Amino acid sequence: MTGFDTKALQKITYGLFVITCSYDGKDNGMICNTVAQVASDPMRIAVSINKANFSHDMIKNAGTMNVCMLTEEAPFEVFTRFGFQSGKNADKFAGEQVFRSANGAPLLTKFINSFMSLKVVDYTDLGSHGLFICEPTDSAVMSDKPSMSYAYYHSNVKPKPQAAEKKVKGYVCNICGYIYEGETLPEDFICPLCKHPASDFSPIE
Repeated sequence: MTGFDTKALQKITYGLFVITCSYDGKDNGMICNTVAQVASDPMRIAVSINKANFSHDMIKNAGTMNVCMLTEEAPFEVFTRFGFQSGKNADKFAGEQVFRSANGAPLLTKFINSFMSLKVVDYTDLGSHGLFICEPTDSAVMSDKPSMSYAYYHSNVKPKPQAAEKKVKGYVCNICGYIYEGETLPEDFICPLCKHPASDFSPIE
């Protein structure tokens, strides 16, 4: 067997989180599926964020963030609010009473079972993404409700793309459901909604 089948990447298990941050008087939040504990002594949490996301630069400047662990009760509206629009031109906390952790970043008050406040201690440029290595400074568990997984989101939360039901020729983003219409998906294509690369798209069958 030779070559690399990018579909193998879809078999990696992920959680789904809302990363929140605050810098220069502005709050922001984004959907993220790349948060992991990578060391225990000292405790270190790694968060990988696409550099095209507005939150990436905010976190680099602020040096802090919160990770809000979504539960299986989180509706699709949470993903549209935090994943389908840019904080550059939208207030993602509009209409919500904002609660903050000790680091000043906002916290979700619904549909999470815990949170961690993180202080950035190291950063690595990975090309498309930036890897933040962080020290936890605060945390709390709110409930024992099951955490939202990437697989659960796709099976139970994300609506089925209407275009796919109409047999449109193209590709669908495995992260947010965006449809790219066309016979061939460019290798350097980036999802305009969630900023994930072409490797996270699947052909519409």
